Amino acid sequence: MQDAIIERLVEERVASRIHAKDASLYGFSAEARECAENFMGWADLPSNPPCPLDEIKQLAAKFADAGTESVLLIGQGGSTQAAMTMTKFNKANSKIKFRVLDSDSPVRLRKTLAEIDPHTTLVIVSSKSGGTLEMRSVFCAVRNAFAETLPTDEMCKHFVAITDPGSALEAQAKREEWGGILSGEPTVGGRFSALSVFGLFPAAVSGIDIDALIAEGLDAEQDCSEDSEANPAIKLAAFLYTNWRNRRDKFSFFTQKRARALGLWIEQLVAESVGKDGVGVLPQLEVSPLLLEKDLGDRAVVAYRVESGVWDDRDDFLRCLTCFDPDLPRVDYSIDGVEELGYHFVMWEYATAMLGYLMQVAPFDQPDVASVKAKVLDLLDAGLPEPDFIDERATSIGPIEVRVSDCCSTASDVRAALYGLFSSIEPGNYFAMNAFLPFDGYARKAALGRIRIGVAAHCQVMSCLEIGPRYMHSTGQLQKGGSNTGVYLLISAGEPKDIPLQGVPAKSLGELSKAQAIGDFMILSERGRRCLHLHLPDNSTITLQRLAYLVDEVLSGL
Repeated sequence: MQDAIIERLVEERVASRIHAKDASLYGFSAEARECAENFMGWADLPSNPPCPLDEIKQLAAKFADAGTESVLLIGQGGSTQAAMTMTKFNKANSKIKFRVLDSDSPVRLRKTLAEIDPHTTLVIVSSKSGGTLEMRSVFCAVRNAFAETLPTDEMCKHFVAITDPGSALEAQAKREEWGGILSGEPTVGGRFSALSVFGLFPAAVSGIDIDALIAEGLDAEQDCSEDSEANPAIKLAAFLYTNWRNRRDKFSFFTQKRARALGLWIEQLVAESVGKDGVGVLPQLEVSPLLLEKDLGDRAVVAYRVESGVWDDRDDFLRCLTCFDPDLPRVDYSIDGVEELGYHFVMWEYATAMLGYLMQVAPFDQPDVASVKAKVLDLLDAGLPEPDFIDERATSIGPIEVRVSDCCSTASDVRAALYGLFSSIEPGNYFAMNAFLPFDGYARKAALGRIRIGVAAHCQVMSCLEIGPRYMHSTGQLQKGGSNTGVYLLISAGEPKDIPLQGVPAKSLGELSKAQAIGDFMILSERGRRCLHLHLPDNSTITLQRLAYLVDEVLSGL
């Protein structure tokens, strides 16, 4: 079947038509075609960059010459994912310490602020619309912290805005005379913006050669726009589509630590682009190779080898690959240097656009992301609703607010609710833990990982650990708009030391995080999804470990 799909894509000239921005490819609905007409500017970014590279490099050099030692990027989704991918890949080679704040956790914010000096830090505020709620809230808190040590005029010189023309963020940056303003291209959607200014300026300021990055992207643009069976994007799209047709509607992304952020970028690109209209392809970043020892019949594997100067790292990765079930369909790639990411960004963007064409799904919108944004704003305006019940005695964790969907609606305590949720998992389903929690600190992430891996091993399904609110701008689209095969455990927690906000809808970062968890749960539940929301009394390591032990006990009783 895969060869036939390749032939079809070549015969129907899909690659060259995408490069020509032919919106008729997506004429299967008026809405899809209109969206394509407005958002296909990404297809020739390497050959026709809307923001001159010299302008980007000059602004980056200005901050380097001023003694910048660290960069803090504030944004969400497509405004940060590509930049995070490149800077993490290049971390060992960069003199600049690069951090991304796409979390509204007070714990994460305090840790970040403790590691930087406002006098030598550049803050990049990145948002296409200029009004993203998380960006506004986190920037408000960062700005308040900077104002404690820097006069307003000097402080604003440390800020750079990346936003589309005419946005409120652009107007603020001009009014306050920020250190720089870079304009996005309105016809390039966030998740397709890797080689736009949203990705290129953070790359340049962290020391990456963006000329070489674009050169790699240009090679990919030329290869991926050819109607040829050798086209790498056609091969990748055919691989993903063939597996989807064969009920393998998921794929595990497996790589070394250096390139795991690429998996997060691919996760958003694919899940948000084709996860709608009751269908979808779910990418998952897998860190436990033993979970791929057995072919469950519902997934494929995408493996990336990256260059490493350590023999043990290379050897360990290759040994992991040997444990995968040989029946798992798999495609292998390799990347030697950070500049090669430019080629792979373009290849995946073209392949995803082709996948949308094959699946008859509009790849450039995200209607269910917008629905949650609206719900969260409504909750912040009207006040957060009461839980279905509070469990104060069934666990040693402390009082837990519980919100249940139909699959566990008869439960009156946390154990019963978890039992109802896990009992609803069927073969071919997937489990996602949507955690509005900090991953910083001693063993927090390990406790959450234990839950994810425990459910995967016991229920024999793919499982994902999703970071809130990041996933709401990524796999959140597929969770609500894709097929009803997901089972979701949403977790949020009280903040013993919250951070107050002014001038934004939320009174504090903790309130914002809780509202997002509740809002996402409500939309999932309204869509008939199997979901459960637990709001813990705090996010301490011991609380999360106790929750992990409780989940172990419930799973053992299934």
